Amino acid sequence: MEETVFTPCLEGFKHVKSEQGDMLTKPFLDVCRLVLPILDKFGASMTVVKSDVGGNISRLESKYSSNPSRFNYLYSLVQAEVETKTAKSSSSCTNGLLWLTRAMDFLVELFHNLSAHQDQSMSHACNDAYSKTLKKWHGWLASSSFSVAIKLAPDRKKFMEVIGTQGDIYGDMEKFCTSFSPILEQIHKFLAGCGLDSMKAS
Repeated sequence: MEETVFTPCLEGFKHVKSEQGDMLTKPFLDVCRLVLPILDKFGASMTVVKSDVGGNISRLESKYSSNPSRFNYLYSLVQAEVETKTAKSSSSCTNGLLWLTRAMDFLVELFHNLSAHQDQSMSHACNDAYSKTLKKWHGWLASSSFSVAIKLAPDRKKFMEVIGTQGDIYGDMEKFCTSFSPILEQIHKFLAGCGLDSMKAS
């Protein structure tokens, strides 16, 4: 079977959890990093999302690297900050994980729209995904910059040409969504359990 732009992520998902089902920090961040080249295919429209995602991955990676055995499990990054009462700081790893997860929610919803509704325009798919995921957490400023960015999105036909026609592109796109979605839900549940799933942006 020919590979698609989603193949590296689909491989990566297999390693995100330990045999006991615990979320592992490095493999999770690696998968999120593998999404960045896919974002490049959107051109200028995803620059904001890409820099946000990249920044949050780097923040979490640098904390992980400071003590890989202590932070082997993803949630240990949050637990350490809960103990020191720094989890709600805007520069915390907890905040980074929350926004990274929300950005991935948006992308999962967007790719679901593109694969499930193959006649839907790119701007409709983007706006719908945005309103279902990030919009309620964004204040006026973030929302405005996002609206401007979406206007720069390539049209659907052009985007599909750019991401490639090899392999089962729509099948892999949908697999990306069905594989990633439960992982993201689990993170939200954990953060909600700590009372940390509702921080907003300006």
